[in-house]
Amino acid sequence: MYYDDAFNPAKTVEQVRRLIESDNVAFLFNMLGTAPNSSVVKYINAAKVPHLFLSVNGDKWGDYKTYPWTMGFAPSARTEAQVFVKYALSQNKNAKFAVLYQNDDLGKDFVAGAKDVLGERFATAAVVASHEVTDPTIDSQIVALRGANPDVLISGTTAKFCAQSIRKIYELGWKPMHFIASGAASISSTIAPVGLDKSQGTISSAYVKDVADPAWANDPGVKDFLAFMEKYFPDGNPKEGYNLYAYTVAQVLKIVLEQCKGNFSRDNIMAQANNLKDIEVPTLLPGIRVNTSPTNHHPLQQLQLQRIEGPGWLRFGEVIQGANF
Repeated sequence: MYYDDAFNPAKTVEQVRRLIESDNVAFLFNMLGTAPNSSVVKYINAAKVPHLFLSVNGDKWGDYKTYPWTMGFAPSARTEAQVFVKYALSQNKNAKFAVLYQNDDLGKDFVAGAKDVLGERFATAAVVASHEVTDPTIDSQIVALRGANPDVLISGTTAKFCAQSIRKIYELGWKPMHFIASGAASISSTIAPVGLDKSQGTISSAYVKDVADPAWANDPGVKDFLAFMEKYFPDGNPKEGYNLYAYTVAQVLKIVLEQCKGNFSRDNIMAQANNLKDIEVPTLLPGIRVNTSPTNHHPLQQLQLQRIEGPGWLRFGEVIQGANF
């Protein structure tokens, strides 16, 4: 059962109340967006309804103390920043960092993740610069960050500004180890407009298999996904990442419901969502596993890095675990 809230928080409140109070649903699944979820998270937790595997980025969605009935899904920007910094330090233990971040929850999570790993060193080993989502460019911020002579640049922002950062460091002839947010890693939306020649060496992260990557052409998990799409969603684009994401998170929900063993009370559904141990999902990258507990509402805390080499992204190295904060 689902209702459309038109991505309007006021309508989200109305529709969620309808689901809980009139339809008496057992749980809410994969609700989209920061603002819509923020508008109802307190009400949902007061009602003690499982609010599972949200389709939204943000470390706060794993705050089990404040919201024990709420759980995110994808690795947060904070986890991604932790992985970026851990890798950079593995290559240069004395590396100095620059963080460009959007002045919102997304960007601030990147700063928090860098602080998690660097600890007290952050004050002397990192410089930061923020921008507003309404800013036309971030050129001045990049120039200022370069002036601090860092070895590593983390662009913790959205596609438009990640593209601008790639272009500007190329124009400046600056060659830091450059990480960009996975949410801005689209070849078509970010990399191609800048130019592959200017983007070589740029690093990001991934946690699901790429259906468009020939390396997974004979992978059983990808084959099952393609068969599912052909049978149940023939009009959908199987190479669209959002479809693979939806399929992946649905596989995790299926495991939760199987663990319920027929007891679909709200309490038991939440208990099982809090009891996922090293779950392997066939569309996640090898080595990435789902883990939850009553004190861990971040189901995914592992990532594999990928680098622009030649015509596109090439994964490299081992799966890296976030800092577990």
